[in-house]
This record gives sequence, C-alpha cells and structure tokens, in this order.
Amino acid sequence: MSGTNSPEAVKKLLENMQSDLRALSLECKKKFPPVKEAAESGIIKVKTIAARNTEILAALKENSSEVVQPFLMGCGTKEPKITQLCLTAIQRLMSHEVVSETAAGNIINMLWQLMENSLEELKLLQTVLVLLTTNTVVHDESLSKAIVLCFRLHFTKDNITNNTAAATVRQVVTVVFERMVAEDERHRDIIEQPVLVQGNSNRRSVSTLKPCAKDAYMLFQDLCQLVNADAPYWLVGMTEMTRTFGLELLESVLNDFPQVFLQHQEFSFLLKERVCPLVIKLFSPNIKFRQGSSSSSSPAPVEKPYFPICMRLLRVVSVLIKQFYSLLVTECEIFLSLLVKFLDADKPQWLRAVAVESIHRLCVQPQLLRSFCQSYDMKQHSTKVFRDIVNALGSFIQSLFLVPPTGNPATTNQAGNNNSGGPVSAPANSGMLGIGGGVTLLPAFEYRGTWIPILTITVQGSAKATYLEMLDKVEPPTIPEGYAMSVAFHCLLDLVRGITSMIEGELGKVETECQTTTEAASSPTQSSEQQELQSTSDQMDKEKVSRAVWEEMVNACWCGLLAALSLLLDASTDEAATENILKAELTMAALCGRLGLVTSRDAFITAICKGSLPPHYALTVLNTTTAATLSNKSYSIQGQSVMMISPSSESHQQVVAVGQPLAVQPQGTVMLTSKNIQCMRTLLNLAHCHGAVLGTSWQLVLATLQHLVWILGLKPSSGGALKPGRAVEGPSTVLTTAVMTDLPVISNILSRLFESSQYLDDVSLHHLINALCSLSLEAMDMAYGNNKEPSLFAVAKLLETGLVNMHRIEILWRPLTGHLLEVCQHPNSRMREWGAEALTSLIKAGLTFNHDPPLSQNQRLQLLLLNPLKEMSSINHPDIRLKQLECVLQILQSQGDSLGPGWPLVLGVMGAIRNDQGESLIRTAFQCLQLVVTDFLPTMPCTCLQIVVDVAGSFGLHNQELNISLTSIGLLWNISDYFFQRGETIEKELNKEEAAQQKQAEEKGVVLNRPFHPAPPFDCLWLCLYAKLGELCVDPRPAVRKSAGQTLFSTIGAHGTLLQHSTWHTVIWKVLFHLLDRVRESSTTADKEKIESGGGNILIHHSRDTAEKQWAETWVLTLAGVARIFNTRRYLLQPLGDFSRAWDVLLDHIQSAALSKNNEVSLAALKSFQEILQIVSPVRDSDKPETPPAVNVPVPVLLGSISGPGLSRPFVRTDSIGDRLGRYNSSEPPVVTDELEDLNLWWAAWSTWYRIGSESTKPPVTFDKLTFIPSQPFLTALIQIFPALYQHIKTGFNMDDLQKLGVILHSAVSVPISSDASPFILPSYTEAVLTSLQEAVLTALDVLQKAICVGPENMQIMYPAIFDQLLAFVEFSCKPPQYGQLETKHIANAKYNQIQLFAPAEWVALNYVPFAERSLEVVVDLYQKTACHKAVVNEKVLQNIIKTLRVPLSLKYSCPSESTWKLAVSSLLKVLSIGLPVARQHASSGKFDSMWPELANTFEDFLFTKSIPPDNLSIQEFQRNESIDVEVVQLISTEILPYANFIPKEFVGQIMTMLNKGSIHSQSSSFTEAEIDIRLREEFSKMCFETLLQFSFSNKVTTPQEGYISRMALSVLLKRSQDVLHRYIEDERLSGKCPLPRQQVTEIIFVLKAVSTLIDSLKKTQPENVDGNTWAQVIALYPTLVECITCSSAEVCSALKEALVPFKDFMQPPASKVQNGES
Repeated sequence: MSGTNSPEAVKKLLENMQSDLRALSLECKKKFPPVKEAAESGIIKVKTIAARNTEILAALKENSSEVVQPFLMGCGTKEPKITQLCLTAIQRLMSHEVVSETAAGNIINMLWQLMENSLEELKLLQTVLVLLTTNTVVHDESLSKAIVLCFRLHFTKDNITNNTAAATVRQVVTVVFERMVAEDERHRDIIEQPVLVQGNSNRRSVSTLKPCAKDAYMLFQDLCQLVNADAPYWLVGMTEMTRTFGLELLESVLNDFPQVFLQHQEFSFLLKERVCPLVIKLFSPNIKFRQGSSSSSSPAPVEKPYFPICMRLLRVVSVLIKQFYSLLVTECEIFLSLLVKFLDADKPQWLRAVAVESIHRLCVQPQLLRSFCQSYDMKQHSTKVFRDIVNALGSFIQSLFLVPPTGNPATTNQAGNNNSGGPVSAPANSGMLGIGGGVTLLPAFEYRGTWIPILTITVQGSAKATYLEMLDKVEPPTIPEGYAMSVAFHCLLDLVRGITSMIEGELGKVETECQTTTEAASSPTQSSEQQELQSTSDQMDKEKVSRAVWEEMVNACWCGLLAALSLLLDASTDEAATENILKAELTMAALCGRLGLVTSRDAFITAICKGSLPPHYALTVLNTTTAATLSNKSYSIQGQSVMMISPSSESHQQVVAVGQPLAVQPQGTVMLTSKNIQCMRTLLNLAHCHGAVLGTSWQLVLATLQHLVWILGLKPSSGGALKPGRAVEGPSTVLTTAVMTDLPVISNILSRLFESSQYLDDVSLHHLINALCSLSLEAMDMAYGNNKEPSLFAVAKLLETGLVNMHRIEILWRPLTGHLLEVCQHPNSRMREWGAEALTSLIKAGLTFNHDPPLSQNQRLQLLLLNPLKEMSSINHPDIRLKQLECVLQILQSQGDSLGPGWPLVLGVMGAIRNDQGESLIRTAFQCLQLVVTDFLPTMPCTCLQIVVDVAGSFGLHNQELNISLTSIGLLWNISDYFFQRGETIEKELNKEEAAQQKQAEEKGVVLNRPFHPAPPFDCLWLCLYAKLGELCVDPRPAVRKSAGQTLFSTIGAHGTLLQHSTWHTVIWKVLFHLLDRVRESSTTADKEKIESGGGNILIHHSRDTAEKQWAETWVLTLAGVARIFNTRRYLLQPLGDFSRAWDVLLDHIQSAALSKNNEVSLAALKSFQEILQIVSPVRDSDKPETPPAVNVPVPVLLGSISGPGLSRPFVRTDSIGDRLGRYNSSEPPVVTDELEDLNLWWAAWSTWYRIGSESTKPPVTFDKLTFIPSQPFLTALIQIFPALYQHIKTGFNMDDLQKLGVILHSAVSVPISSDASPFILPSYTEAVLTSLQEAVLTALDVLQKAICVGPENMQIMYPAIFDQLLAFVEFSCKPPQYGQLETKHIANAKYNQIQLFAPAEWVALNYVPFAERSLEVVVDLYQKTACHKAVVNEKVLQNIIKTLRVPLSLKYSCPSESTWKLAVSSLLKVLSIGLPVARQHASSGKFDSMWPELANTFEDFLFTKSIPPDNLSIQEFQRNESIDVEVVQLISTEILPYANFIPKEFVGQIMTMLNKGSIHSQSSSFTEAEIDIRLREEFSKMCFETLLQFSFSNKVTTPQEGYISRMALSVLLKRSQDVLHRYIEDERLSGKCPLPRQQVTEIIFVLKAVSTLIDSLKKTQPENVDGNTWAQVIALYPTLVECITCSSAEVCSALKEALVPFKDFMQPPASKVQNGES
C-alpha cells in the first residue's frame, strides 16, 4: 500500500475528499438542504483532522463514520447523479482504507437500499467489490449482506447486470477465501491447541474458527444449502438461485482453495457431510436413466439427465478426486464407480462423451491412479476401482465398434445392417476406396464394417476437454463421430504413458538408491555402519511396498488394456495410430518385464506377435502359452464380460508379401500386410531395446520371428546370419518391391538383435539361449519323419549368439552346446549337418579366441570348450562322428602341444568308439591307442594314465574282434610294466597333484572324490588297472576271461609289493571280492545249453561244451587265485582292520561255490577252503610266495600232522608278525592279531563249513534226471576239512555244534552215487572195505572223541552224543539210510556193464556194512573206555547200545551180512561185561531201570530168533552159531543171575521164563513152527537147564529177595521137569517099537539127572529155607517117574533108577488127621 501512504497521496486524498464534499453540497443545494449541510460540516471535519493529527489516515479511519455520513445521505436521495457522485467518493475512501467497520456496515446498508430500488446496479457491484477487496473490515452479517446483494443483482432482468453480478459473485467468493488463506498465513507460527470438534451437523456456531475462516465457512455451507435447494443459514435475503451457478461456485472454491479444506477439520467435514452427498444426490437422474426405455415400463417417470448440471457435477467430481482424494477415499470410490457406469452403452451419447473426458482427466495423473490402486484395488473388500476404469474404457471402445452410436445421424439409417458387411456410410466408403485412388485416406479405425474416424483432439499427455468446458450450453451438444473413440484411445495411450513413466522413474530411483546404500553399507570405513544397514532395510521395506503397488497397478490394468489395444490394433487403418498402439503395447510389455510380471508381459508380447503374423496363422506358441487366457474369445474382468475379438480377416491392408507358412504339412500360401511388417519391426525393437526383461517371452518373440523369416524366405549363411534366398520348394515367395527394400534392413536388424545379445546381462542371455533352444526343438520336431527343408533359424542364431558372446562363453556354453548336441542327433540330415557345423565351429572358435586369461592358464575353460567334442561320442550317426574326428584332428594339429589337461577328453573320444560302430572305426581308434601307449605315456600328465588304462580296458571289452581284445589285455600288461619301471616318478607326480587337489577340496569344504579314495594316488592307479582286468575277467568270451584272469593274478603277484599296506584293503574289497561277486553271479545264471563246435574247425572239449561249464572254469580260476592271495599274503591282510569281515566274505564265496551244482566248482571251492585254513602248511617267506601251495596233500598225512603234540595251535608262526610289518611300514607300530580274533576267524570258518555241509547234503525235495547230487570226492574233501578245523575251535565246541556236525556226517554218508561213477568209488562187493568218505567220517568222530577224552569235564557230556552218532551208523548195517525220496538200487543190482547214454543215471546206495561194523567196533571200544562216565550213565548209553544191537540180533540170519549179527553178539557181550557191573552199581538210582526190559527183549529176540537159517548152512556153521547162543546164556548165568537181588523182579522172571523155554527141546504141539529148529540146539538147551538148576536153590540165602529168586527158579524147574516127563511118556507110548529121536532121549536123561540132583540139594538145604509148595511139587513128580518105568532105553532106565532112589526119604507114616485139621 506504499502508494496510498505517501505524503503526496494523502494530500491528494484530502484534496479529493474536500472537492467531493463541495460537489455534493453544490448538487444538493436546492433539493436536499440537509445533505448540503452535512457536506459542509464534513469539509470542516476533514480539515480539522488534517490539521490536528500527524497520522492523518488513521485519524480519518477513526472518524470515518462521520466522514462518510454526508455521502450516505447523498445516496439516500436516490438521485442518479448524486448517487453516482457519492458512490465514487465512497469508493475513493475505501481504496485508501480509511473506512472503519461501522462505516462499512452503514455503507452496505445504504447499498442494499439502492439495490432494492434497482438503482445504479453496476456501480453498486463495483462498490461492493472495492469494499471487499481493498480491506478486511467487512465481516459477518455485513459481509453476508454484501454477498446476498451481489447474488440478487445476478438475477435481474438486465443481461449486463446479470453477467457483471455473476463475475462479482465469483470474485467476492474468491476474496472471502483468500482472506482466510491470508489469516492462516498470519497465524501459521502460532501453534494452537486443537479443539475437539463436536459432530453437530448444523455447525451454525463455529466457535473455534477465526473471523475470516468463519465467514468462509458460513459462505461455503450456504452455497451447499442453495445448490441443494435449501434455505441458507447465513446469506439472509436470497431470493433466487440456480444450481448451475451454485455448482460453478462450488467447483471454483474447491479448485482454487484446496488447502483450506485439507487444513481445517471443519471444512473437510463440510466436504464429507455436504458436498459429497449433494453430488451423489444430483447424479441420480443420470444413473437411473436408460436410453430407449419408455416411461411406461418404469413405475415412476424417470427424470432425464440434464446436460448443464451433469457436466458441472462431473467437473466438481474431477476437482474432488484430484484435490481431496486423500480425505474422501470412500466417496471417491462411489464417484469413480459412477463415472464407470456413465460409459455404459445405454447412457446418452453426450453423457458418455463427458464421462470419457472426465476419465481422460484422471488418466493423465498417474500419481492419482496410483492412489486409487493403493486405496481400492489393494484393499481386500473394496471395489477394484482402477481395474474397473481401465476395463470400462476397453468395454467402451468395444461397444463403439459393436453398437453404432445412435446419436450420430450419419449412421442411424444403417443401424440395421451395420454388421452385415455392406457399405456402412459414405465417409467409410470413400475412405476404403481411397486405397486405390488418389484420395487422401482419413485416419480411422475400421472393424467388421464399423468405420470410426480418428480425430486429433489433444496434445499427448494433457487432457483438454471439449464438452466439459461448454458451460454456456443448456442443450446437450451433438458429438461428432469418432470423438468418444478418439478420447478413449488417448485415455489408453496416456494411461500407459503415465503409468510406465511414473513406475520406471521410481524404479530407476529405487535402483540407484539401492546401489548407493548397499555400496555405503558395504564400505568398511563407515562408522555408522549400523545406521546404514538400518536405512538399507528401510529402503528395502519401502521398495517392497512400492513394488507391491506397481505390480498391483499393472495387474489391475493389463487385461483391459490389452483387450482394448489388441482390438484397436486390429481395427487401425492409420499407420500413426498403429504405431502408437504398438508403442503402448511395447511399453507395457517392457514395464511388466521389469516388474517381473510374466503373465502380463507375455500377453502383450503375444499381442504384438499375433499382429506380426497373417490372420489365423497357426502358431502354437501363441495359442498355447499365456495366450490361452486371451484367445478364448471372451473372458470376464471383474464380472464384466469383455469380448476378445479375434483379428478380422477382411482387414483392409495393403498386402506386401506372399510366402509359405512354416508347418509340418505343406499348406497354401499366406500373405503379409504392411501392418504385419510394422508389428514385426516393433517386435524387433522390443527385443533389441528390452531384451533384458523379456525372460521366457523370448520364446514368443523368436518363434514369431522364425515364422516371419520363413515366410519371407530368409536362409542362414555362414556365421549364422540370414540372407534372402530363393525358396526351396512350393510356389516361390512373392515379395513386393516395398518389402524387397525392407528385407536387407530386416535381415540386418535381426543380426544386430543377436549381436546386441553381448550387452544383455547373464540371466537375460540365458533366457535368449533357452528360447532359441526350444524353438530349435520345435523345428526338430517338425523335421522328424520327412526330409523337407527344416527351419534352421534357431540353429543359425544360436551359432551367431555364441560367436558374439565368446568373451563370456562360459556362462552360455553348456545350454548352447547341449542343445546343438541334440540337433546333431536329428534324423534329418540337413538339420543334423547344421547342428554339427555350428557345434564344431563354436569349439574351434572358442579354442582360437583370445581369451583373458589365455586358455593355457584357464584349464577349466579349455576343458569346458572341449567337452562337447567328447559328448559327440554318444551320437550314432557316422557323419557326425566323422565331423567329430575331423575336429579332433584339427585340434591336435593346431593345439596338440598345449593339450595338457585336455588329454582326458581326447582319450575319451578314442575310448568312446563302440562295438556296433563297425570294425574299421574300432581298428582305427585302437591303432591310435596303441600309438599312445607306445609313444605318449611319458609325455602326458600322470593323472591321465588312469584314463589310458580305462580306454585300453574298454577295447578289451569290444567283441567285434577277439584279437583286439586279447591285444588290449597285453597292452594292460605293458602299462603295468611301465608303472613298475617308472614307479617312483609317477608316484611323485601323482602325490604332488593329489596334494594340490586335497588343498583345493579342503578350501571348498568338500570331500576329495576319486575312485578308490583314500588309497594313495599311485596305488589308485594300480587299483584301476586291477579293476579293469577284473572287468575283463567277466567278459562273455572264455578266452578273454582266462587271459585277463591270469594277467590279473600275475600282476597282483608280481607287482603287489609296490602297494601300500592299507591299499590291500581296497584290493581285497573293491577288486577281488567285487570280481568274485560278478563271477559267481554269471556262473550261477550261465546257460546250460550245449554249444555247437564253433566255426567248424574249433573243437570244444566235452567238459567245456556249455556256457555254464566255461564259466565254471573261470570261477575255479578266480576263487583259487583269491584264496592263494589270502594264503600267501595273510601276514599283510591280517593286520588290516576288517580282516575278519573279509574272511567272512571269502568264506561266503567259498560256500556259494561249494554249493554250486557243478562238481568241478564245488570241489575246487573245498580245495580253496583247505588252502585258506592252511591245512596245507603255510608257505614261509623264505620260499617263493608266488608259487601256489599244493592243495592236494593226501588226508592221512593231515590227520597225522594235526594230532601232533601241539594240538591247540598247530601253526605257530616262527617269525613274528611284528618283523613282517616292520619290513612294510616302518612308521606303523607292529600290529599283532590277538588270539580272540583268530578264534573268531576259525569260528566263522566252522559256520561256513556247517552251512556248506548242511546245504550240500540236504536231500532234494523232488527228483528227476537233472537233480544234482554231490559227488563222493566232494563229500570226502568236505569231511576231511573238519578234523583240522576242529583243532582250532575245540575250546568252544559245544553240544549244539556237535549236533550240527552229526547231522552233516549222517547226511554225507547217506548220499548215494551214480552208477556210472560207482566202479571207481566202490570196492567190489566182496571186499569189505570202507570208502574214503566213510573213513573220513569215522576219522572226524575219532578226532572228536580223542579231544573229549583229554578235554575238561564239561566236554565229556558230549560222549552220549558221539555214541548216538555212531549207533546211528551201526543201524545202517541192517537199514541203509534213505536219501530223501530217491530210489536207490542196491549195489548188486546196479548195471555196471550197460552204459546207457540217454537214460538218467541210476543211483546206487553204498555198501554200508563195513562202515556200520567199523562204527560198532568204535562204539565198543569207546564204551569200554567210558562206561563209568557220569554222562554216559545218565544218558542211558548202555540202553541205546542194546537197543541198537537188538535190530541186527533179532534179524540174525536175515541180516544183509552174516558178519553183522555175529559182530553184534560179540559186541553185546563185551559191552555187557563192562556195563552190567556199572548198572548194578547204579541200581538204586533208577538210571538203568528202563534198560532191563530192553535187554530182556534183546536176549529173547536173539535166542529165539524168528529168522530161518539159510538152507545151505553147514553143520559146523550151525554148531559155531549154537556156541554163540551158549555164550549168551553163560553171560546170563555169570553176570546177571548171581546178582539177582540188584535186579528188578520182572527182569529175572523174564530171564527164567526164557531159560525155561530154552531148556525144553523136544517139540510138541504147544510150540510154534518157528521154534522147530530149537531141537537142533542140544548144547544150548543143556546150558539153559543147568543154569535154571543152578539157581533153583541156594544155601547162601541172605535176603528174602534171594529166596524169592530161588523159589521162582525151583517152581520153574519142577514144572519144566513135569512137562518133559509127560511128553516123553506120551511119545514113548505112541512110538511103539521105533526108538525116540536122539535129542529127546538126551533131554529126558538130563531131566531125570536134574531131578535127583534137585532132591539132593533140597535135602541139604536148611528146612526153613524150603517152601512147602516146593516139597509138594517134588512129591507130585513121583507118579510121573513111576510111569516112565516102561521105557525101552537103557540109558533112560539107569537115570530113572537114580532119580527114584531119593524118594525114600519122603516115605513117612501118615500123620493123624487131627494134625491136619481134619476130623
């Protein structure tokens, strides 16, 4: 205000005021005297003030009421002239700010009156404006009055006044709010206590607001009231108001003073509570209205939308959304949803246009869109507003194509046929014709007959609206055709541009920030490192949030965008529009790529790809990948169905090329249009500029390019670049000149595209390579099964990419070459040839490229580059192998000197030649190998020696040419010699290498991994050699096996001494046992078919005429070799940690070989068993350890050597193990194997022996001609092992073991032999000789028995078991053992003489008699030694012996061999002579109770046998046999009956009965047939009788028991005598003159003598010892004797005399009857 404050200004003011007052007084002089007076006093007043005060203005303001008064009065006159003068004066005062509040109030009241009288309306408005704008003295009521005044003037009849008033109102409203802003500025520094706002809706008393704010509040509140057609609270005196004006005012306030609403709660409250509901209410007609629905259908007439209000509402909404989005989140959601609804097809055309314009306004504000996304789309239960907006635009654009705009007169008449494809409208037609003619073509969209021009409406990125600005229009305007489409189109483009530039800007910022923070955080100098890290993590969180928003934005909009853009792209006929659409799609694709949103990225790229190809082109990539989601014509976006319109085929585009489609089946031609080419360029552009974010979409891009290249007929040339070439087949490709000029450019761009791959980061490069590979795979699939020209695009481009990225070839080498290798295997020769070409070019280029560091220092890279060469070895096509070998050759020529670490690969290529690749290839490769072995071994790194071994071994396994195999085994022997000679140098070099590798491995923290680790490297080399030979040992060809086996065992023998001690562990486990496993497996599965003599001139011996027999030889060789190593190197092996485990495994192998169904193998296995048990005394070091010890030492020697004095350990080592080890490894302390481990080994051997025994002798379940039955030599060898083995395990040998042994011995003896083998094994029947097997069995038992004999007490419990075993053998004499169900022929019937070739071998049971008898002798012998043993007594051995002997004794003459029963008797007698005293001794214990009946039965069975003597038995024989019977009775009389009191009664009774039976020898009807022959045994009968007699009485009766025996004997004797006499009398009477048989006469004489003897004896006995019954019996004999007197024989008579004489003593006078108790 400096202008009004200067002294000159003040002076001027005073002058003006005075002159105004003067003028006023002049004017009012006549008509209005009071005014005049007032004016004059005013002049004086002014002068006084000026004179008195220095601050004139302030003083004037103080007195302003008085100063103004004259003017007010002047206005009151209502005279126009005066009024004007006064108003001017008042304005002057106002402008100098010398009006006080009161004065201002007065002025306003005066103005009000003028207004009411409609005077000076424009001047009034001017005055109000000056009053309010120059200062802030007008407040509250007066202010409201002033505003109302303006409003009222707005509604006068006068147009000028109206407009001026409207402008004034607008300015006044602005002033009110500006004042508030200024007030806030002044108070900004004073921080107020925020006052809690009460939630009253009316808000009349807004107590908390400052004055200006209060005015603004009241004003805004009333504006809302007025728009809502309610009475105002503050603007009292309003008479009328229009909504349009109200809305405009609201919009301007909201637009110009957003901060007021944002900073003051009260105002934001108004926004929420008043403005928003108001807007929503006013929108309602637009929402409900449907175009074309008649009012009859709706219940109440629907209010029609009114353009001016609707348009203004949309403007308000735009402002609200733009400025107050953050306050009105919920309300904005409603507004935005409404906006979206207004785009619906059933809304009026103008409404849709205005809505599109509003949306366009939003689309140019990406930050706002971002907020929508954050507030709605990312909230869980909210409307997806942002998505809806985009989708609505899409649907809108589609609807424009599908439904012609009805508001447009140009198209209404064609509404019927607009989809029929007929001419649509004149402009459309002329536009189409323009292609041919010279008419310039309007840019337009054209789709399925709907033609929509494209209008240029705005500059990019600004939303300049047309219809939203038509504030003067009342009627809705007509919208030109294409306007809405163009706006919508621009919406899309601006949306894409805005979003992408915003997100990419932010992304770039985040990325740079991230880099700086991470760099800062990583720098160690930072003292505030902690804080840095903190900020980094905050940064991360922030970025996470932003990234989520970006992703959501893209996810929300991409579907809709893509649908719309694709449709527009298809419809576009304008190159510029197409370019824009493509640019938008490209931008979106790149953005999605940067954000890693794969689906959306691929969808956009797919759209561009589809645009590049002819319509309906069958390209699987596009239809199968993400496009699947898009191509099914319609898909739903948030419930809105969006039609996905496929490209229309009648697109009106210029055709620029015709070509062949790339397909499996030849099809017709396809056409490319200029738009296709345009799309193709976009695609190239995308790949070129955004290759880094394409990722997996490279597939889509490249697939499309490949098809385009094919259609355009570009073919690969050297280096992989594509050049235009003639099509090979089919109608030639037709190219217009337009495209011909483009082709080199396209070809160039294509090459540049792949050249630029060198700038891609590694990940993107990988994506590119992967995409090319899968393309190539497809091309390969298409080229299968036909020899058509394949598409070589991918292979060519792989080569090109590889060549330009040679500087970082490592990262892409593997996928690249891996794929090319697959191509090399393709059946299509052209394809294959290109694959090999590309691969070998890359390898050669890689090796010659100047790498940094150079290859010689980067071995890893060199190997990587050579590797594919090796991989080519797995390809069968000879042409490829040729290329491979050519390449190897070139490499050797150029890089041969620097191969170094590449040797293994080169050797690998040699070694990869396979059997089936033709003899010549194999020969060639083998010659190379021979060359390497003879010349190059010293020059190559020692680490490669192992590979040479492997390759040589692999040639050994080739079966094309036996000579090559055998020669390669020879090469292996040469190599082993080379190792032996150059051992030290090789070892040094290998150790050095090993140390380096070890260190590397430790650094990496991994375990060093190489074969046979942890053996030292030189030893590993040997082990590899051994392993190779081991593999050859199981070759299918016997010759190779034999040669390899001999070589293997020779090298181990000859060079084994070079190995470290610990390495032997590996030799045993990895080489020898592994070999044994494989040989065993092959042998057991070998074919049993007979091999026909090979090749005519080679004869095969019958022992090798099946594969099985040939394998048997290998098995024998291998097992013997391993056993020999175990034997000769035992001193080395035993100290190894797991010798016992190795021992077990070896035993297991011996066991399986021994149990194999092959006699050769099984017998050899036992020999090896003997060898490792060192039954053959071990070879000392002084001898040559290489010579195998003799295995076949005859067994007797063994037994002799074993049962020497040193029984416990026969093999005492003379030199200590310590000495031996010392010689090996001086650093290690000598290890001495302890006794215990030794024992374990022996026990393991024992259990193996047991398993072999039990398995091999177990009879099979069924028998046929193939049944395998072990041979005698095998069984003999088996049993012969036991005694030696036993010496080592006897200390722990217990009953269980004995039982096991017994089972085996028993089974072994039971095995029969085949009749063709019997002549060699069996002695002739007459010789009673044992077979060697039987000998061995008995020897085994003998060894045991001897051991028990000297063993401790606890061993002696084994006696009974040994007896059992022997007794079982004894039984064989009468009952040969059965071998399972096998029917054996008795040896006598076996057919010796007929050799039946085809009949199954008959099985012959051995002659067991000699064996059984020998066993019996052993039993007797043993019993004699052990009868008194506790165990023998307890286990009832005696009873068992008797029981066993009872069998042959009862059979007697029926025995198979006569010698048997005789031996049995003599054995029984011997045993009893020892056993009975023992039995008596233990009588009381009851241990022998069960023996007695057994014995009685045995006597009975033998003495009265049921078997009939053979007819040819001679008298002498018979007498000899009788004398045996007599011996038995003698035994009874000497060993049994004298001790009757220790013997059970029943037994004695049985014996008596038996003697009784034996002493009768005349036959009578009461005797059975079987006893007829007893009559022959006179001696025997006599002996029986004598014995009976001898025991019939006794004078030394000491016990009742003895008395009982004699009583019993007497009664038996007397009864016997009675019987004999009776029978004799009978016979005598019957015989008449004939003399009786000799023996009967003898018998009767014998009886008579006996009677006389008896009576004598009875007399001598003390009377009390003789039973009364006995006497009675004796006397009863008398009558019988008397009857005998008639006999004719003199001898009988004399005997009778003697017998009768003693009866005289019985003659006594009868006693009295009383004495006898009878009266």
